[in-house]
Amino acid sequence: MASEPAILVLAPMPAAPASAGNRRRLVATCEALIRGGFAVDLAYVAHEDQIYRRFGQHPPTDLAAMGAAFRNVFLIEPRAVIPLKTRAPFFDIDDWCPAELGPFVDWYFSEFPETGAALVNYVFLSAALRRVPSGVLKLIDTHDRFAGRQTQYRPFRAEPNFFYTDVAGEAAGLNRADAVLAIQAAEARYFAGISSTRTLLLPPRFPPQQPFAVPSRVGRIGFLGHGNDPNLFSIGRFARAWAEDWTPDRPELVIAGEICRSLTGIEGPGVRLLGYLDRLADFYAQTDLVVAPMLMGSGLKIKVGEALSFGRPVIGTEIGLEGFEPEDPAHRCRDAHAVKAAVLSVVADREALARLTAASERLFTRYAAVTEAAEAELIALLRAHEAAREHPLPRTTRADGLGSSDIAGIGEPSVVSGGGLVLTGESSARSLPATDPDRGVLVATERRPGDGSAAPYAPERRRWFARAAETGGTVSSLGTLDVALAPEWVRTRALPQAARAALALAFADMEADWETRGQVVGRAGDRLEIATLLPGVLASGTHPAVAFWIGDGVAIELRLERVTPLQLRRPAAYTDKTGRLPAPIPVSLSFREAAEPPAGDGRLLILTDDGIGRIILKASAA
Repeated sequence: MASEPAILVLAPMPAAPASAGNRRRLVATCEALIRGGFAVDLAYVAHEDQIYRRFGQHPPTDLAAMGAAFRNVFLIEPRAVIPLKTRAPFFDIDDWCPAELGPFVDWYFSEFPETGAALVNYVFLSAALRRVPSGVLKLIDTHDRFAGRQTQYRPFRAEPNFFYTDVAGEAAGLNRADAVLAIQAAEARYFAGISSTRTLLLPPRFPPQQPFAVPSRVGRIGFLGHGNDPNLFSIGRFARAWAEDWTPDRPELVIAGEICRSLTGIEGPGVRLLGYLDRLADFYAQTDLVVAPMLMGSGLKIKVGEALSFGRPVIGTEIGLEGFEPEDPAHRCRDAHAVKAAVLSVVADREALARLTAASERLFTRYAAVTEAAEAELIALLRAHEAAREHPLPRTTRADGLGSSDIAGIGEPSVVSGGGLVLTGESSARSLPATDPDRGVLVATERRPGDGSAAPYAPERRRWFARAAETGGTVSSLGTLDVALAPEWVRTRALPQAARAALALAFADMEADWETRGQVVGRAGDRLEIATLLPGVLASGTHPAVAFWIGDGVAIELRLERVTPLQLRRPAAYTDKTGRLPAPIPVSLSFREAAEPPAGDGRLLILTDDGIGRIILKASAA
């Protein structure tokens, strides 16, 4: 019996945990495909993992949960640094598409030639469709409009840190597909106007979780969101407006989700942060009414659909309800102050609250009918394409032989100890935990950038956990490993100083993102001065950094006190292995240590969140 027809889905965000709107959109689209009778092979292009590490956070990515949800899961790790800023007026359409995607697509369709469709999430990954074989249906799930997106930031005097492009670039990306999926009607019209590609409307489906009921009273109003700029700007402004004249007889504003990590100084009377909650139901259980005071953004606000699915009345701006085709004035507020006024009006008037609840229910009913019809249109397109294809080869059900046993050098857990440290290397897809009760804190995850062969795309990786212990001797080097560092190195510093030094010694030979040479030009007591080169982005000296001097089986952690730019550049070898770092700048680095740093040659590791630098040191001439 033939298995289900397959679709390859490529995404720059993981599908689990579904802690952000773009992740929940990805999950909703994949669920629609599965309901339509298709098997989904999900390839995660680890954009978000890199970005979380660059901001000193452990990536919230659960590869094990993803493996349980889809037929196959693949991991594609870009080596190049994703550019969050550009000096150009806008990003080129392919600036965020890593080179590793092409070899993966070639490999995938050589292994799974029966797959009939490929869907990429976001137009900036559309270059991958160029490598999809003829006869395979090519789709783009757009999520958002990106042409001119940067202009939304101007009223907030801020700069975007996500992708944006121009109309010509966006149109060129869309034209690479056979069909484009738009999350809401206004964007569907826009895409159809700039591209010759067929455009389909596909709003995400929100299965009803609870029936609508008029709250007996409004004790708490709620906002749930990810820590992106539109959410931060919008809820920040609303929370300040809500708190400025708050009295105990008014509802409390509760905010939940990853956004809580980025909201500082906002909690106080009338405003409470709940933090990240594992279950949506836990949030809505303590929320009587939901606000969507969005002041910027595109796409569709997943948080609004989820609130409606839990039967909660919603009040929001027109931007917040965009895509839901709102009619009631409470769903088309002008700004944060108008949302506040609308909330206070229903709090004081039960009949107004009943009208709002009924209007929210009607809104959800209309939206559900649109999503059902849109999903049926997409599935019909896919089935028609599948019926027209020839299948000379038998279908493959799952990728065999892509587990950890096929990753060279990885087998049973590896244990290395010495210098007051125990290191355990665990091979698994267990990517979410940052700590282990027995093995300690996660300190590094080995990377395997794709090369067009099977093993690097397996979701299993070797992860190194560390704990302090009464172990003597010197820890041995783990060799030349390509690793992504955990925040423990720079931000949290959960291990004692001696164990951290042993940790640096164990990883002393790891692959560096940049490497150069340096000269010890000054030494006095516990102070050390080194002339060298630094990537331009680090030359300001404002980035969180950790430095370890390595030499003769010893590692000493140094405290960087000052970075001084130098006027004259001394000739020095410099290598940027990422291909994306700014040009190097000559600097003098001033370090301090409790004990006098050793003399002689050595190596200096400079660690900045997910950045690894190595400076080969020469002692000053006698």
